[in-house]
Amino acid sequence: MNGQTIFRIEDMTCGHCEKTVVKALAEVLPGSAVTIDLAARKAFVHGDAVLAEQAIREAGYTPVREG
Repeated sequence: MNGQTIFRIEDMTCGHCEKTVVKALAEVLPGSAVTIDLAARKAFVHGDAVLAEQAIREAGYTPVREG
C-alpha cells in the first residue's frame, strides 16, 4: 500500500525516539514524506506501509497501524 499510513507508537516518548524512527523510515523509504506528532505518539508515513512498519519494529519500537 502506497498511500498515507498512520502508526501509533506508544513507546516513542522523546526527541531521541522521534529521530530514531525518522532515520529508520528514511533508510527504507528514501524521499517519502514522514511527519511525526510526538505528543500524540503518531507517525504519518507516505509510502509502503509494510516496509515502514518493519523499519519501525527493527528500530526497537512497537507500531500499531491506524490508517
